[in-house]
Parts: sequence; C-alpha cells; structure tokens
Amino acid sequence: MGDTKKTYYITTPIYYPSAKLHIGHTYCTSVADTIARFKRLAGYDVRFLTGSDEHGQKIQRAAEAQGITPLEYTTNIVNGFKALWEKMHISNDDFIRTTDERHEKVVQELFTKAYEKGDIYKAEYEGWYCTPCETFWTEQKLGENHTCPDCGRPVEKVKEESYFFKLAKYTDQWLKFIEENPDFIQPESRRNEMIQFVKQGLEDLAVSRTSFDWGIKVPFDPKHVVYVWFDALVNYISALSPFDGDGELYKKYWPADLHLVGKEIVRFHTIIWPMMLMSLELPLPKKVFGHGWMIVDGTKMSKSLGNVIDPIPLIDTYGADSLRYYLLSEITLGNDGNFTLPNFVTKINADLSNDLGNLLNRTIAMIEKYHGGVITKCDDMDDLDRDVSTLAVQTAKDFEAAMENMELNKAIKSVWAFIGRMNKYIDETMPWVLAKSEDAHDKARLQSAMYHLAEALRIIAILVSPVIPVGAPKIWDQLGLVGFGEATLEDAKTWGALPTGTKVVKGEPIYPRFEIPEMIEATPAEAEEAVDTSNIPPLKENITYDDFEKLDLRVAKVVSCEKVPKSKKLLKFVLDIGIEERTVLSGISQYYEPEAMVGKKVIYLSNLAPKKMMGIESYGMILSASDWEEHLEVTNIESLPAGSVVK
Repeated sequence: MGDTKKTYYITTPIYYPSAKLHIGHTYCTSVADTIARFKRLAGYDVRFLTGSDEHGQKIQRAAEAQGITPLEYTTNIVNGFKALWEKMHISNDDFIRTTDERHEKVVQELFTKAYEKGDIYKAEYEGWYCTPCETFWTEQKLGENHTCPDCGRPVEKVKEESYFFKLAKYTDQWLKFIEENPDFIQPESRRNEMIQFVKQGLEDLAVSRTSFDWGIKVPFDPKHVVYVWFDALVNYISALSPFDGDGELYKKYWPADLHLVGKEIVRFHTIIWPMMLMSLELPLPKKVFGHGWMIVDGTKMSKSLGNVIDPIPLIDTYGADSLRYYLLSEITLGNDGNFTLPNFVTKINADLSNDLGNLLNRTIAMIEKYHGGVITKCDDMDDLDRDVSTLAVQTAKDFEAAMENMELNKAIKSVWAFIGRMNKYIDETMPWVLAKSEDAHDKARLQSAMYHLAEALRIIAILVSPVIPVGAPKIWDQLGLVGFGEATLEDAKTWGALPTGTKVVKGEPIYPRFEIPEMIEATPAEAEEAVDTSNIPPLKENITYDDFEKLDLRVAKVVSCEKVPKSKKLLKFVLDIGIEERTVLSGISQYYEPEAMVGKKVIYLSNLAPKKMMGIESYGMILSASDWEEHLEVTNIESLPAGSVVK
C-alpha cells in the first residue's frame, strides 16, 4: 500500500555553519516542517531534507583561527543545528552535510559529466571576491567604494585559474521553461525579478577555486576544489544517492516538489540550479518558493546591529509550539515578518492559552462534571448543532485548500475562527443551565452539546497537528483517544467519528499564560528636549462633532509593503482591517523602508473615497504625524487587533 502513495519531496536550504542558527533559519525550517507534516496527514509519502553547507574559504579561515580542522569546526556547529531542530520538533527524514562521502561522490560525478559535455571549461579569473558572501563581483557592480553590494564588507582582488560553467548558454532554454512553467518561481514578484535578471545578460559562472583547499576535489584536476554552488546545490540530489545501487531513492523522489529558500538566494536556486540541471539533462524541481526576511522590532536582523534572535531561549521559556505558532500564523509566506517579544507573548496568550487552551479545559471539565467523563454520541441535533458540525467539515476543507496554496497563516486563521465559534457555542448552549434541569429534553441537549464540543476538538487536534505538534497529541489524549499518529486529513473531514463511550482524561493546561514583557523605556538621555514652537502651523477651523463622526478610523495591520515603481515617495501597502484587506498608497518612502513596515499596526482612515495614483487604486489613508523639520512618524498601535475602531 505504501508504494502506491503519491510522493512529496521538500527541502530547506542547507545552512552555512559559520555561526549558530537564528530565528530566521528557524522560521524557514518550521514552514518546511509544517508543509511536510500536512502532506503526510494528507496521505503523501513525504521526504523532508535539511542540512549544512560546510565548504569554502570562509570556513577554512575560521577553523585556522581556532587552531582546529575545518571538519572539527563545522561538526561542532552542525551538532547545534541538529539540537535546535530536535527542540523545534522538526520531522526531517534526512540531514545532508556537504562533507558527507555520499555528497562528494555525486558532486564529482555531475561535475565530470558537465565537463565532458563541454559545459565546463578552464580559464583564468581576475576580479573582486567577497569571502563572507563567497561571491565574485565585476568592477562595474562594485562602484567606487569597492565593497560587496550584498553585505557591504571589503572585497579582495583575486587572480587565479578556475573552471567555468557556461551559464549564458542556457538563457533561451531557461526563459522558455519559465514561460511554460509560470508557477516554478514563487511568489510571482520573485519570478519577475529573476526574468529581468536573466534578460539583462548572464556571465559564465566560476565553479572551482585553487586559492584554498577546503572543498571537494575536481576529480580530473585535484589542485582545484569545486566552488560553492556546484557543490551546495547538488545536495538536493546527493541526499537521494542516485548512484548507489539502482538509485531507488532518487527514482522515487526526484524531481523535488518544493525548494523552500530565503529570498536572498532565490537567484541561485531559480537560475543557476535549473541551468546546471539542464546541462546535466536531469529533471528540474517543480517549485522554488522564496520566503521573506525576519524583521526584529522593525529592523532587519544584523549581527552588526546586535539584534539577531537566538531561538533557544524562546523555546526554553515559551515552548516550541509557541514559537512555531507565532511565526507561521503572523507571517504571510513570501513577505517579511516582524518579531517583537511583547507581540509574540500577547499572541500566544490569546490564541493558544485563551482560545484553544480554554476550549479544551472547559470541555473536559464539563464532561467530567456532568457525565462522569464519558462522551455519548447523540444523533438528535438542533439547528445550532448542525451549524457547528457543518462548519467543522468546511473548516477542514478550507484548511486543506489554504495549505495546498501555501497560505499557511490563512489555513491557521480558518481553524482559529472555528475554535472561536466553539467557544461561542458554549455560551450559546449554556451547559451549566441545562445541567440543573430535570427536563428530559434539556438532558439530551446537554449530552449533545458535550459531544459536539469533544468532536470539534477531535477535528481541531488533527488540523493543528502540522503547526503545533507538541500540543495536538495532548488534546487527543485528553479526549481519551488512541492512535493519534494514524489520524488523517480525511478523518478531519468527517463529522461524528468520535465513538460513544469514550472517557476523557483530564490533564494539565497544555498552554500556560505568560506575563507580557514590558517595552524598554527611554533612558533620561533619550527624553524629549524642549523644542522651538514658533514654526508650528496654526490650528485649522473647528469642525462639528457630526463631521468627526463621519470618519471611520480603524486599527490596521500591515500585511505587505513595497515601493511603487517610478515613484520617489509612494509606498504600496496591503492592510488587514479585520474584515478584509485593502490596498493603500502612502507618500512616506523617504521615511520608512518597506520591510520595516510589515507586521506593524497603524491607524487607518477607512472611508476616504478611493483615488488612483501611478495607475494604482488607493483605498483610504494611513495616519501619520509630521513636524516642521521634515520628521515623520506613522501612528503605531501594537496592542490592538486589526479592525479595532479608533474613537
């Protein structure tokens, strides 16, 4: 039976062991893990790969500085990778290291094949090289300051013999493939960027180095080591051991269904990797999805800024489920995501402890109190019961559709809407009132209400299991069910599967509440200074209360933000206003970087008549405050949910 399952092969990038992993790596791997778990739930035979990219001059220099071998250096850090993924309950089926013998064997085989085909040739390279980014740059790209365009660090002038891959040769074939496979690069904005990059012209790619020796030897010229991308990208195939025996794993799982990568390496995965595979005459992966960056308190994470978040303390304090849930529910996959500790704790308290935790705790407590802990199936339903049973099945379908479309936060939102409905169902049925009645009809209603609550929790446990793999089985256990690992997505689409006579098992609350961390207050040195008020503009004429009442001011959450092409001032926002999303243009690009706005909450004037600017319809206005010295601040209301009315 297992052989008849549809396969699904998903990969993360292989992370570079120059330092410990941060919350951005954790986000990417949690997304991949959630998709892998969902696919297993949906009946797929899943292969989930992650790993480490361990070669290169940067690693060699770091190891030499510590007086150890490069392999010792990387092994120490890679062990930390594995420990983190265990803490996060990552369910990868394999972990590939580029130092593995199985990887070296495949890299050498494929490098030789491309060379024998004539797509790899030897020449001399002379130019500028960034060691931290392991990237070559032309003089034109560097500009006058001779620093790396990606990281801003100084570059080195190098001149050495290298092997080159004929990247430009495959331009037309690549463009044709992208045209025929429009979903290959996701999201769409990344695809457009890559097409423009290729159309501007490609240079052949240096694929070997001689200035260091920490890498895989070129088999026919061992003074060369294979350089970065012809080494690292091959991991997705080498992990399937295509040349071992009959290559069973490779035949079963390749091509990959999804490469999940950060947007900064989309170019390598969607241009270089496909062109390598075209040269090798191997199937291309089905999809590459570039997720956004993790923003911390409105600023991109950076070691130089000291705002890189270590996920370990968060997991130790709040639990893996809490971190997973926040990252997956708060960020629209493909957009940048903003992390602030107060928002994180507020979110998990509200959603995990209050909504889900209370639903479970109240249900189990009432079944124990009113029926001795025994669940009895009741076929006699009224309109309220039919409403929630129908919604349960629809929620499972909505969840599946959103997950298949890689809209993870939308999938989660659909389940939490159902959780909210079931909490309301308790208030509507008022079991505590029914329990006091001696009327036979009321007793039947109480029995039905308890069954509907328990059955709803059974379905919820299945649906949330890809997102919160620690808590979901605990829900199942408290319902008195067994065989959680055997539950499938189809089981969540079926109402009434909870057998009569099941006895609940009361347990500890699965998600405790946490104190909200306080925001750091400004020090006395940061206190506001007295300002010259002579330039403050005069107050405008009075309006009536009725005039003010016409304004519909709401709290809105920034879902995405990007610069408007050909405009120096405009930013294009997509705002979540609770009941729908709105597109708004705001002339604040000289004050804010787009990625810094994602995740913020702003005050939004929702009933301003729409206006078209730069060919884009703008609905409403984001309120901001500016002074007479060209400073501007967007009003930010972080503690309120989207859709809140401002009075």
